[in-house]
Amino acid sequence: MINVYIDGSSVGNPGKVGIGYLIYDDDKLLKKDSVYLGVQTNNFAEYMALIFALTESLSLGKLDVNVFSDSQLLCEQIKGNYKVKNNNIFPLFVLAKKIISKFDKFQISHIDREKNQEADALARKGSGFLI
Repeated sequence: MINVYIDGSSVGNPGKVGIGYLIYDDDKLLKKDSVYLGVQTNNFAEYMALIFALTESLSLGKLDVNVFSDSQLLCEQIKGNYKVKNNNIFPLFVLAKKIISKFDKFQISHIDREKNQEADALARKGSGFLI
């Protein structure tokens, strides 16, 4: 099972958004990326980080994935515990669920920001907010 750390960043909300993700197989880093996605909301960025990371995981041939995010909203919506009320986010939720259905095993867990610093740094880089 691979471990995937994701984060989205927004400079302003809405504002310039970036995403960051890291994909690990045990302790070996398989892939990391940072992407600028224009002007959007923070929640948009969180969903896009998930979508990009899951797509990359599939392209690596990895079908068992543990995702870690510091966005409680994203985690709870994906688990089905919170409804997706935002009409702009709903299509991203549907797309994420469609991609998730391609995996043999999928888990998503909420983690503290302090445990997600690498993904946060990549997301900030993507949004143009340099540390």
